[in-house]
Amino acid sequence: MAAKTLSFDEASKALKVDLISNRKGTQAVHETVVALRANRRAGTHCTKTKGDVQKSGSKPWRQKGTGRARAGYAASPIWRGGGVVFGPKPRDYSKVTPKKVRQLALKKAFSERVKSGDVILVESMDIPTGKTKDFVAWLKANDFAQKTALLVNAEHTETLLRASDNVPYVATVRAAELNAEHVLRYSKLYVTPQALEIIGTRLQTKVKNS
Repeated sequence: MAAKTLSFDEASKALKVDLISNRKGTQAVHETVVALRANRRAGTHCTKTKGDVQKSGSKPWRQKGTGRARAGYAASPIWRGGGVVFGPKPRDYSKVTPKKVRQLALKKAFSERVKSGDVILVESMDIPTGKTKDFVAWLKANDFAQKTALLVNAEHTETLLRASDNVPYVATVRAAELNAEHVLRYSKLYVTPQALEIIGTRLQTKVKNS
């Protein structure tokens, strides 16, 4: 089967889910993507306050009579080498997003990409040789003409991962791990029938808030 751009009705039928055609889910997408990005932040940034700076606590000079501004200690934030006022400290940026919100976000994001004609169905993504040049040829043979692409498969083969590893504008992800940010980040989405089936199962599953 040659590469085929999925229409809205074809995608709904393949997923066995009614895709979203209105504005429903827009806020869910925003909340989910913000949370995904926040969860990747290390939060290890750290600055020294005046109490952390290793400076003498003695008064640099007497209070009066020198003609200079009064000063109490060398670690003062207004001095070079002194502490930082209200600087960043290590913290946890992670956000918890309910499963229902994440599911709705994926459904909305996928619906919008299908509506835009950016989801392409391919029979297989296997590259038997594992060579990058063969992978690039496969992309060209499957109507790839955009800046970036995401390959969504049920399970990636070792040869596909090896062949695509050196192509900076292409990423791979398993259908079970696909999220709203993946769907929105790349110019084109290549999916297999098996991947669509897994995505459909994920969108059909009733989940409890968590």
